Amino acid sequence: MSSKPTVVGVIFGGRSVEHDVSIITGQQVIRAFDPARYEVVPIYIDREGRWFTGEPLLEIKNFNNEVVSLKGVESAILSPSVQHHGLIINPTAGRFEKSEVKRLDVIFPTVHGSHGEDGTLQGLFELADIPYVGCGVLGSALANDKILTKIVLSQQGIPVTEAVSFSRAEWEQAPDNVVSHITHELKYPVFVKPATLGSSIGIGKANDETMLRACIEVALNLDSRVLVEIGIENALEINCAVMGNGTEITASVLEQPVSWDDFLSFEDKYTRGGGGGMKGAERLIPAPLKSDLTERIQQMAVQAFRAIEGRGTARLDFLVKLDTDEIILNEINTMPGSLAFYLWQHQGMQPRDVAVKLVELAQDAYVNKRRNTYNYQSNLVELTAQRGLKGVKGKGRVPAATPR
Repeated sequence: MSSKPTVVGVIFGGRSVEHDVSIITGQQVIRAFDPARYEVVPIYIDREGRWFTGEPLLEIKNFNNEVVSLKGVESAILSPSVQHHGLIINPTAGRFEKSEVKRLDVIFPTVHGSHGEDGTLQGLFELADIPYVGCGVLGSALANDKILTKIVLSQQGIPVTEAVSFSRAEWEQAPDNVVSHITHELKYPVFVKPATLGSSIGIGKANDETMLRACIEVALNLDSRVLVEIGIENALEINCAVMGNGTEITASVLEQPVSWDDFLSFEDKYTRGGGGGMKGAERLIPAPLKSDLTERIQQMAVQAFRAIEGRGTARLDFLVKLDTDEIILNEINTMPGSLAFYLWQHQGMQPRDVAVKLVELAQDAYVNKRRNTYNYQSNLVELTAQRGLKGVKGKGRVPAATPR
């Protein structure tokens, strides 16, 4: 008798400017699973943050129209209660309807950027106590914030680009002071980036003060904090994916994106080369680098992934100075577009293999989490009830505690 299929909930869409990219990634992941071994439950979050599930969400062509109005698409929520361990379908059922609970064995989030890649969804998965693919709450939140990523990586001795950061409030109160600080610390050209967005959305290159101010205004419409980085001239962009947990992390083959522009725009990443997602962009795989330089980049990728408490997978973007071979880590993407399937294919892993491995890593991480003690019972409440709440923090003996 064949074993019961593993139920995998693939979440995509989301209340993010990277909504459309997430749909593409989600559909690619859905198609990567062997239906004989896995039951895939599509979970779509629309642009307003409403959750849906149903068979029509398994077909990307249905997203050309108002997909949530199609027959078979039902509202849903992921319950934070361990009692449900999955989706509540039709949660606001009326008198003549009923809700349904769909238990999930593993969750595979493919939501990019805000409200998905930033630790918020991961926190929900932790509350629900369901294994999930990718980085945990801390790793996701850190890597999603370009400013904090630089701080953490610098403390670990990993080279990062020189940069200046500031908030929307600081800009609104004293824009001239902000510009003065940037031009004092950095030299043109500079790149202006929203602190927590990916896919090149909102990123601008400034060669003078007029363009700098314009780029800042754009970025602050997308985020409340901005990062301004010095432009590294005469450098190659090199990307590397990693996969694994703990001490067992593997680095992929390297890629060199090739663009006609100064940096890869949103359109470069997702539309060039026939619209095949991230694979559609022009790129050289493997990157034409010396073997020792390739190895150094792969080692740095693994080191950085561990520094942010990463697990599952990520793609790390580097800059390599052509004249000195100096390596600088630009950013970490914990939910890369298309899951970097195209990089792992060069190492003999098909998308199906990658999907299966990531589910296994999620299950391993869950087993490790279950080794922690969460239920800790003491007689503190009983003693407080006897003595009263007034002054409870000050005096008295320490109550005995029993781990459970």
